This record gives sequence, structure tokens and C-alpha cells, in this order.
Amino acid sequence: MTITATTLEGTRTNLNDADVESLRRSLRGELVVAGETQYEEARRVWNGNVDRRPALIVRCLGAADVQQAVNFARLFGLLVSVRGGGHSAPGYGTNDGGLVIDLSLMKGIRVDPDARTVSAQGGVLWRDLDHETQAFGLATTGGTVSNTGIVGLTLGGGLGWLMGKHGLSVDNVISADVVTADGQFRKASATDNPDLFWALRGGGGNFGVVTSLEYRLHPVTQVLGGMVIYPLDQARDLLRFYRDFGGTLPDEAEAYAALLTAPEGMPVAALILGYNGPIAEGEKVLAPARRFGKPVADVVGPMPYAARQRMLDEPNAIHGLQRYWRSAFTEQISDGLIDVMVEGASRFSSPMSALLFFHLHGAATRVSPTATAFAPRRAQWDFDAIGQWADGAESATHIAWVRALWTKLEPHLQGSAYVNHLAADDRPEKVRASFGENYGRLRALKAAYDPKNLFRVNANIAP
Repeated sequence: MTITATTLEGTRTNLNDADVESLRRSLRGELVVAGETQYEEARRVWNGNVDRRPALIVRCLGAADVQQAVNFARLFGLLVSVRGGGHSAPGYGTNDGGLVIDLSLMKGIRVDPDARTVSAQGGVLWRDLDHETQAFGLATTGGTVSNTGIVGLTLGGGLGWLMGKHGLSVDNVISADVVTADGQFRKASATDNPDLFWALRGGGGNFGVVTSLEYRLHPVTQVLGGMVIYPLDQARDLLRFYRDFGGTLPDEAEAYAALLTAPEGMPVAALILGYNGPIAEGEKVLAPARRFGKPVADVVGPMPYAARQRMLDEPNAIHGLQRYWRSAFTEQISDGLIDVMVEGASRFSSPMSALLFFHLHGAATRVSPTATAFAPRRAQWDFDAIGQWADGAESATHIAWVRALWTKLEPHLQGSAYVNHLAADDRPEKVRASFGENYGRLRALKAAYDPKNLFRVNANIAP
């Protein structure tokens, strides 16, 4: 049976049965192609609005399988996607007609509690990593929901609940195992391929397939966490309070803000709070936020760290929901931005949608912009307009709502974004701007490690 596949140039090529079977025999994992029983499940990713049909899905069980897949893709010039957790909102973990290198079966984790380190393979989700590290009272910075893949989040920088105190995910990476576009297996660390190590920490998926990461861990057990919820008519005052409150916070504290819909169906405003230190101390630090205005609910309290990681999972991060979002950094939360947000929230097209601020501060901002590939090392907010809905037939309506609102929001925001939150339809100049002053060095390293741009289904840096 001949399989027709998509090439890097977007043309079609025929793969004969002998070549495909040769790839299948070379794997310890499995090769899935259209028509096979596992195909429909294997092709799905986190964003249900991404409905693509790759020609080949290599479900790897180790680095050797990854090497075979990379070599096959390079030999036949195939379009390639790399999937870890599959959590990418633009759907970078899949494609139409190409080859997907799927790491989701690679779940190995090893914690060294004495050295306070953990090594984990490319298919591990943050909930998996937290499960193992929390057994020893340890954790590292890893996003704000638990079903994100560790590798994808880390390669883009890695914002998370612990970033004020312990820096970003990239600041805690000790080493990486990576298969580059030439099929070679390389270790990247401060002493091994240090230029590649630099690029991996913030350069996205441009430089190879990361099969394993080693992280530094920190003592983290009970934390303070939860939400304080307000009626939408208090949102303007709340967001003005929030922009000032953020600047007063110590490294241990995290404060995010959101406009969203309550379970009862009414748009509301919320502060999403956390404290990574003694509970009594956190109660004092976060008290002003909990005393402000007239909240309708306050569910902030002590909880295990892993519980806070899962706090926003449902309904926000359920696998398979339809999604479209836009994002940008901003160093200011202007009155104009607040006004547009509140007006937009009063007209949510879906009760699952949200407008969110994540505050970048503390240890994450005290690293030189050129020390890693992640350049935006200053106090600012990652702002996200997230459209979410359940019924794919409604996609046009909800995407139009996000886009229309974004045209009003964008003038109040910067022309760059957190790499992990870039949209598939963001302009190339915004992608470049998001890598900041490191773009030139990243482009030179891309030319060295991936001169033919094999790894291009991402926030791409063209060689």
C-alpha cells in the first residue's frame, strides 16, 4: 500500500510499502498510519479545534525510536511535528499529511531526593512529575495546570506557580537529551554542547527532539492557593487594585487575575492567589487582596502543591475542548485595557472563555535576558484572551469573538508574547519580537543545528 505524505515544501510524495515497513521494523515503539485501529485516538491533541490527519505517527519508546523517526523524515523530506503532551494551543504536535514524532509513551521519571534533582522523559506531564517529586516534598516550576507536557512548556520558557521564588522552568534545567535534525543524540548542559543548551532554554521546539530533561528541585509541600471571586461590576476597581498589588509582592507570592464565567453562568472577576512559603506568612501577604471590595466567594486556603497545580484543570484545561487564543506581554495594565476587558467579558460568546493575567516577577526577572534564550526578563504580565467551547460546530462564532475583541485589546499591549502562547496566525514579526534580543543568536544556531528547518512546526526560527 502506497502512503501519500506531505513534504517540507508542502508538496505531496509517495512512500512505498517497503520503506514504511522498514521504518516499522526499526522501532521498539509502534508506527500508526491512517486506517489502523489506533489512528483516530493517536492523531488527537489537547486542542479539539485542531483536527489534522498526519500520514505517519511514530509512537516512540526511547531515544533510538526518535532517531529512526528523524532519519526517516529527513531522508524523505517529510513535514515533521513533535508531540510531548500535545498541549500546544496552535496544535504544533500534529500536522496534515506529515510525520508525527509522538513521545507520549515515554513516561520514565527518576528522582534523586538527596541531590534534589529529577530526570524525566519527553512524554511526561506535569501531573506525572509532581506525583513523583512530591513523594519527597520536592517540586520545580511547571506551569499552572497539571496536564501540560514538561518538555513543550520548558522549551518555551516555563511560567508557573513557583516562578517568583524559584525562577522559570528553564532556570531549573540542568541538562537535556536531544536528537537533532541530523539524527545525532546529544547531551546539552553547561559543559556539553553549551550553545545548544542555551538555545533549548527558551528557543521553543526549533532545535531538535528533547527526549529527556533533568531539573533542579526545591522543597515544596503545603502551599496557600485559591481564588477570590467578585461580581463583574467590581472588575474595573479590582483590576486597578491588582496592577498595584502585584508590585508589592515578595518572591514567594503569586497573584494572577481573570475575567471569566461563574458556574451559575454570570461573568465574574477573580484573583488567583498563591504563596510558596509558611502559611501564616502567606495569609498576611495575601490579606489585602482578600479584603478588597466585596467578594462573593473566597476559596483561598492551605493545600498540597500538587492540588494547586490541578486547581485550574477543570473546566479550563480539559483535553479535547475547542480552543482559540491570542496573547501578548504588557508592562502596564492601563485603564484603557481594563475598560476593553470588562466590556469584552460582559459579552463572552462562551461561558468557558476567559481573559487572564499571569504576573512575571521575582526570581524569574533577575536573570540576564541573554543568559538563556528566554529574553523577557522584566516585571510584566502575560495577558491571554482564551476562547473555549465544547461544540465544534460553533467554532466560527467563538473564533470571531476572540479576534474582534483582540483588535480592541492589542493597541494596549506589547508586540511580543510568551513563546508558548503565540497563536498560529500571529504575524512573523511578532514571533521574532517574542525572542527579543536573542533572535539573532538563535537564528545562527538554528542554521547550525537544523539548516533545512526540519523542525518548523512551532514558533519558527527560520535558519
